[in-house]
Amino acid sequence: MQESRLFKIVYYLLDRGQATAPELAEKFEVSVRTIYRDIDALSEAGVPIYAETGRNGGIRLISSFVLDKVVLSEQEKQEILTALQSINVTKNSNSQTLQKLSAIFQTHSENWLEVDFSRWGEKEFDNEKFEQLKSAVISCNNIKIQYASSYGAISERIVQPYKLAYKANAWYLKAFCTQKQDWRIFKLNRILDVEILKESFPRQTFPKLTEHLECEYQQIILHFPKEVAYRVFDEFDKTQITQQENGNFIVSAKMAVDAWLIGYLLSFGTQVDVLSPAYLKNILAEQARSIYEKIKNPTASNKTSNLPCPKEKEI
Repeated sequence: MQESRLFKIVYYLLDRGQATAPELAEKFEVSVRTIYRDIDALSEAGVPIYAETGRNGGIRLISSFVLDKVVLSEQEKQEILTALQSINVTKNSNSQTLQKLSAIFQTHSENWLEVDFSRWGEKEFDNEKFEQLKSAVISCNNIKIQYASSYGAISERIVQPYKLAYKANAWYLKAFCTQKQDWRIFKLNRILDVEILKESFPRQTFPKLTEHLECEYQQIILHFPKEVAYRVFDEFDKTQITQQENGNFIVSAKMAVDAWLIGYLLSFGTQVDVLSPAYLKNILAEQARSIYEKIKNPTASNKTSNLPCPKEKEI
């Protein structure tokens, strides 16, 4: 515990420049006496840390100090090397940073983890797109994207990218849309093109949209036969799944009833039953009937049903 706190104190001082002992004590929830003991421990370990008295005094590091291996635990070293290992895949190259840090830490990280941001068969484009977005987020540059929304529209947007997020087996871009003048969440797989612009933007805090988005979701109850267990466990969390005595599954999950969900449920063919809500069963039946009529009579006009359209938050 102390070793972890020592590293955090050094990191805090590197970030802030200086801090008082009471400030550090409050930050790390220990006594002022403990902070002074930590300062002594860091000094004995070779960290150039000192305290100045007076009106503008405080605890500081010498200006030329660079974070060294002495304040990192073995676990922290492994975490840093593992993170670098997993990110290297997007660049399709062997990063010298990983080799240098391994030498500084005098340790070797086993290559037990691999992260690939691309879909099967789309490695070059997806990884390049991820790198472009990451660069724009870090440099605070506006980007122009071409985006295919969940309700079928392809549009061009200029957005301010704030964060890349991974959730529910997919990557998303959290951004501020300049056209809509509102925050948006874009699914990376639906970003068809990216161009980094010269204009920059001031960084803000991305608001929490979880509650707003969940209020648009509805409780969906589905029944699946045991033959599609592989898809059930691939696409739903185990807390949403109940297996019956006969091996079949009942899935209860909050989902947005939109065109994506209709297409997703239709992809199961006859191997899904909608138990609730009742109106969703009617939508599926109407869509299945339209598909049948189109196949039976391809020259007939394509009738489209009034599918529910989600409020536009892009995801």
